Amino acid sequence: MKKIKVSIVGGAGYTAGELLRILINHSKVEITSIYSTSNAGNPIDKVHDDLLGETNLIFSDTIDKTCDVVFLCLGHGKSRQFLENNPYSENTKIIDLSNDFRVKPNHNFQERSFVYGLPELHKEEIKKAANIANPGCFATAIQLALLPVAKKGLLNPEIHINAVTGSTGAGQSLSSSTHFSWRNNNASFYKEFTHQHEAEIVQSMQQVGNLLPQLYFLPMRGDFTRGILAGIYLKSDLSESEAIHVYKEYYKNHPFTLVSEKPVALKQVINTNKCLLQIQKHKDIILITSIIDNLTKGAAGQAVQNMNLLFGLDESEGLKLKPVAF
Repeated sequence: MKKIKVSIVGGAGYTAGELLRILINHSKVEITSIYSTSNAGNPIDKVHDDLLGETNLIFSDTIDKTCDVVFLCLGHGKSRQFLENNPYSENTKIIDLSNDFRVKPNHNFQERSFVYGLPELHKEEIKKAANIANPGCFATAIQLALLPVAKKGLLNPEIHINAVTGSTGAGQSLSSSTHFSWRNNNASFYKEFTHQHEAEIVQSMQQVGNLLPQLYFLPMRGDFTRGILAGIYLKSDLSESEAIHVYKEYYKNHPFTLVSEKPVALKQVINTNKCLLQIQKHKDIILITSIIDNLTKGAAGQAVQNMNLLFGLDESEGLKLKPVAF
């Protein structure tokens, strides 16, 4: 099989850096262009210094419209604008990592139709798709915690979520709440009950379980750089062992989502494309703990997983990554 020609648009951010880290070691990929207007002509490692010695690629100010797939690593609201000004042929597949095409009616754009790219929910649709809307990081962690019970029709409509994310989830742009002096030794809630990822979660739960859930979602900024730790709890008649069985059955053919019978911690997933789940029963409440790396399974890793499915590869290709355990 010839190599997949890959282009990245918006190559300077955290997500693009993770995407490059994965793709330069992907045996079925050739990176043909990394588009960045602010860094054109610079070596990649001038911006992503963790890639020093890993690649000789340079940023370009030219858009590669002959590529097989383009990853859009642009800010929210900017992918749609970019595609309006830079249309690709129907032969180029698009994987968008912003929120521009995730929720109906935004799945359709001009002549293109976007499939929501959560492989644990839409694997067969992804395989046949031309364009992918990559899920949000919080949305990924929370949906993977809810899908098995939703599929079984066992999802209680009242769902409480408390989740904390690392500072990389806010991107590289500086603000008062991303500055080191503010973030260090600090924590805070934000977008209480109004987070933009809620729409994705509700959409998927309606598709799977024909249920309009009421989410009570408290996102939190954490004093660490990467990862999401989410606690999702709801009333359930399932016993703990019954719930664990439901989850293991649902994910038995999904290589990156695993059910742990021991407590989980973020270092088990950092730098990997894994989601680890742990289920506990307390009185009449089921607690599902879900952990992912927001930059890999929550962004770049899942995007590569989607690319693998689009091109008929094993979905684990290039993604067998070891976590940082210590």
